[in-house]
Order: sequence, then structure tokens, then C-alpha cells
Amino acid sequence: MQPMPDYSLSVSEQLKSLTAAGALQIDSAQMHVAKCLDRVLSELKRKRPAAKASALGWLFAAKKKPSEKIKGLYIHGSVGRGKTMLMDMFFGMAPCARKRRAHFHEFMADVHNRIAAHRLKLKQGETKQADPIPVVAAALYDEAELLCFDEFTVTDIADAMILSRLFSDLFRRGCILIATSNVEPENLYRDGLNRSLFLPFVDLLQRNIDVVTLDSPTDYRLEKLDSQPVYLTPLNDHADMAMDASWMQALHGRKPLPLDIPMKGRHIHVPLAADRIARFSFADLCDKPLGAADFLAICERFDAIFLDHVPLLGPEKRNQTKRFIILVDTLYDHAVRLYVSAAAMPENLLTQVRGTEGFEFDRTVSRLFEMRSAEYLALHHDRRAAE
Repeated sequence: MQPMPDYSLSVSEQLKSLTAAGALQIDSAQMHVAKCLDRVLSELKRKRPAAKASALGWLFAAKKKPSEKIKGLYIHGSVGRGKTMLMDMFFGMAPCARKRRAHFHEFMADVHNRIAAHRLKLKQGETKQADPIPVVAAALYDEAELLCFDEFTVTDIADAMILSRLFSDLFRRGCILIATSNVEPENLYRDGLNRSLFLPFVDLLQRNIDVVTLDSPTDYRLEKLDSQPVYLTPLNDHADMAMDASWMQALHGRKPLPLDIPMKGRHIHVPLAADRIARFSFADLCDKPLGAADFLAICERFDAIFLDHVPLLGPEKRNQTKRFIILVDTLYDHAVRLYVSAAAMPENLLTQVRGTEGFEFDRTVSRLFEMRSAEYLALHHDRRAAE
């Protein structure tokens, strides 16, 4: 059994403890990043107000000079190297009453919603403040002085245009940013529309954070999955247990949580996710009115998908069958790993083969077989390494 984290330790001490217990492998690159996180942790602990020694403690504390601003940390490197695991350790240890851990896209969706709400108030005469950014920044800082972002990447011009002003205000207030990313800051929003307008944010970011590379040679997430079966049938307790075992190995000690992917005014609900892996049931993706754009958004967000309980696909499930075909096509085209528990082998899932749907499902069967091959898994490695 993996030992419970001792959050009185530093990140590097916690990493050593897990390594000694056999829960993790020794990794010098991870240890270097852990020590960088310990620097932030140490400064946060020094900043934390000491316990009041007397009824007048507040008076003397008020006379202290304000502490220097704490520089955050930007951790970049390839997927599966442990960036999220280290940040989660840090977040649990951070002695802040006001802290927030979020995927970057979720945070920006929240920012845009707040901006829209402020503009509505302005339109209705409930405020005279025309500029929503200072108001939104103040509210965000009041809620969290420490922001921890996973998957920091900028692809949307609407995000790019407000980041500099938003974080200028947040950093001025003393906000501390810890972020993980697959790219270094200089390559954020690379080739994006009007990128010159975004570059001041890169300069601002580098003034307020230290940049560190996690360049471990091992993709632990995929190494754990390589030995696992990727297609389990029939649907029974054994298949469920095997899927759970693969899922736990993929998590690599991380805690999965539900999340929502913003999608043109609505959200795609993800029941369980951690870093770049997610778990759905067939009903989650194929019983609901989702389409190619939704599945593409999922592929862009995750490298491995666990799909539970694919049933036999009879005539009564024609819509679900069409969605399943589109889902497999999209996952295949983007080299996403797929772990499936199903009622039958791929060639036996469709109970009545007829018409165009039958021809399309022949392609699905072929792709499901190919996605189990060593060649497909190698393609997955190659594509992710190139990103």
C-alpha cells in the first residue's frame, strides 16, 4: 500500500519518502524540480503570520514591513514526466488559506464568464466601472493568492489578448503562480494570430516566475500502461477489475477528479481525469448528443482514454453506434490510447451488419484492432514526443 503523504515535509523529502517505499522510481530530474518547489514553499512558510503570542500580537504584526514578492515557478517538459504529481504535492503542502488548483483552460473559462457578468452589470447600470479586468483580478486574488495551473497553454486569441493585463494586476497584488506546461514560455501561443500583442505577457511572466525544465528521459505514465491489456471482454467483474488496475497504474498516485471542458457556450463533462488521462463510460460519450467537435476537444485535452462498458450495438442503438464510430475515428486520427471494456470482440459488437453503417463499422473494427498493436502504441509515443 502506498504511504499517505506527510505534508509537514518538503516536496523533495516527500519524493524521497515515496521512492524509499518503492512507490516511485529514483529520478534526479524530478528531485531538481522538487527542490525548486521547496524554495517557493519555504518562502510561503516564512511569509505565513506567526501565531499571536499575546492579545496585542496583531498590533506588532501590523507594524512589520510588507514581505518581498514571492516568485512562482513554471515547470515545462514532455508529457508523463511527473510535472502534475510534483505540483500536486506542493499544492497540498502550501500553507495558504487562499489557494486554487485548476486546469488552465478551466481558469480562463471562469475569467471570461466573470468578464461577461461584469459587462452585463455595466449595461444594466449596476456599476460604473467600465473596465472589467481590475474588478475580475481583484476578485480572483481575494479568492486565491496562490494559483496552480496544469497544462498552461495558450491557443485562443481571446485568452491571449487579456492575459497580460490580467496577470499584471494579479502579480502586482502579490499573486504567486505555479504552472506546468509542455512548452517553454517563449513558445506559448506560437504562430498565434497577432502574437506580437501577446509577447508582453511572456516578458511579464518571466519577471514573476522562475522557469525550470523537467527533462526526465522516462514517460512514467506510458511505461506503466505498456504492460496492460487495452481491450477487455466480455463485460464481467474480471474486466472491471482489470480496467481499475490499469486506471490505477495510469494515475501513478494522482487523485482523479471530475472536470468540464468548455465547448462553445456549454461544457463536455469528464467524470474522472488526472493530468492527460480520462475515464468515461460508453453512456457518457455515446448516449449523449456529442459529435466530432466534442470528441476532438477530448483528444486535444487527453493522451489516454479509458472507456467502460461498450455494449452490443443493435438496431435500437443506431445513434449510439454512429457516435461510437466517430469517437474511434477521432481517437485513432490523433493517436490517443484507448482502453476498453466491451461486451464482445470488435467484430462482434455490431449485431446487425447492413448498409453504410455496416461498412463504416468495418473501419471501426479495423481501427480497434490496430489501436491494440505495438505499432500504434509506438506511434502514440512518437507523436507525443514531437509535441
